[in-house]
Amino acid sequence: MLKKLRLVGSVAALSIAGLAYGQQATVQPSPIKRTSLGKVEVPGASYEVVFGITELAAGHKAGRHSHPGPVLVYVTEGEFWYHIDGQPERVYKAGDSFQVPHSAIHAEGAVGSKSAKVMAVFIVEKGKPLVQMAQ
Repeated sequence: MLKKLRLVGSVAALSIAGLAYGQQATVQPSPIKRTSLGKVEVPGASYEVVFGITELAAGHKAGRHSHPGPVLVYVTEGEFWYHIDGQPERVYKAGDSFQVPHSAIHAEGAVGSKSAKVMAVFIVEKGKPLVQMAQ
């Protein structure tokens, strides 16, 4: 009886330790940090304007995705590579700006060992998410 109790106690302790480790492993800082600075509906239209800051961790590559409207981007810190499907990859650095066309499938990421930070103005269809992952 005592042996069974010890065995059950050991299995329970290992299970709890495994759960705790699993929870710690999933609590990693996100490689993409988005900070919303404001949102306003466009009068008489089915669009809204969302203004924010996006930070990409050093070395992070965002997966291919699109936005349900055009996006105006200004790089405030670091260097940022950007690639629209079917076009050559471009690198933008602090002080540069560019536009992401409506629904263009693209990917981007920070260049080098430093993070990149951009200010973005999204003009998106109401009720749709800002980011839609590509298939």
